[in-house]
Amino acid sequence: MAFTPSSLPSLTGKIYVVTGGNTGIGRYTVQHLAEHGARVYLGARSESNANAAITEIKQIVPSADINFLQINLMDLKTVAVAAAEFKNKETQLHGLVNNAGIMATPFEKTKDGYEAQWQTNYLSHWLLTYLLLPTLLSTAAAPGSKPGDVRVVNLTSNGHNFAPSAGINFADIDLVKGGIWSRYGQSKLGNILHAKTLAKLYGPNGTSNEDKGIWTASVHPGSINTQLNKRTSSPLKMLGLVLRALGVYSTADEGSYSSLFAVASQDFKEGDVGGYFVPTAKKGKPSKKVGNEKLAEELWSWSEKEMRGKGFIDA
Repeated sequence: MAFTPSSLPSLTGKIYVVTGGNTGIGRYTVQHLAEHGARVYLGARSESNANAAITEIKQIVPSADINFLQINLMDLKTVAVAAAEFKNKETQLHGLVNNAGIMATPFEKTKDGYEAQWQTNYLSHWLLTYLLLPTLLSTAAAPGSKPGDVRVVNLTSNGHNFAPSAGINFADIDLVKGGIWSRYGQSKLGNILHAKTLAKLYGPNGTSNEDKGIWTASVHPGSINTQLNKRTSSPLKMLGLVLRALGVYSTADEGSYSSLFAVASQDFKEGDVGGYFVPTAKKGKPSKKVGNEKLAEELWSWSEKEMRGKGFIDA
């Protein structure tokens, strides 16, 4: 049978963070985690939009325990502040869903100096995860913790196939000479490589000398009717309207199913760790670039160096 959120176990006592949790796939991810008893931190830029989503969810799930966590993925400083705020409030973290993203947007650089899609989709989530790693690892190592109790899920896309031929273009990380789709593809490939490296380092058989036990996955949610492409070029917006009219898109609720499966389902097994999933909750086959371990290692090293250089992680 296909996975649905109704099959999730009780999540009472567990704590989750979901970025982009005020709208689309993220909003339903928050809702379903909360209705199974989890405490959820809803990451969003706007407090008013987050509170509106929380109010809407509580009308459906009156007992929902949802907290606003302010984070702007276009501003790395807010990512660091959000991680610190969470750690000041909680000593445990059972699941991180790196959900927020933008798609096929015009070329733009963030205040931190990175191309917008690269930072929003990949780099800010890499930093958030890195800063929350101590909490994730200590939760996995806590007495009574079972394998699979702690997980990280990255939202990606089959659009990772549009990444440059080299996979990640370190010589031109902003892909100034690229196009909107190659930039999007590179960021989404980054999400998959990130999940695989986390599994390699901190998974059940991780090579890190630190504590282990984090289960990871990357998830392509499908073609979903969300606000993801609200900042895309006009021709793409028109295409989106046509596809919606034809009923090609799935709902945002359905788009949350694979994320929920990977972050909380008992049917997600140890053998699935580091895997790439497609609708609904099925193992998929990513591009050959995903199997390039050297590329994954180089991306992790590049990310560490960049974030150390900007003072966001320890030297």
